Amino acid sequence: MGNRLFIEAKNFVELAKNATGSGQYDAIEKAKNALSSAFANSTMAERRQLSQLQNELDELT
Repeated sequence: MGNRLFIEAKNFVELAKNATGSGQYDAIEKAKNALSSAFANSTMAERRQLSQLQNELDELT
């Protein structure tokens, strides 16, 4: 079983990337919160991946 918070963060970032219109803002905010929670409870390898996901999220804003 993987890190649940890490998996959720990945899923929320994907949702944000696929969202459109006014729904994208909410999806981005949820993804940011999920990334923050996951980062605090992750391994170094997961943190590197979360940093990449954060970069992808930053490109949306």
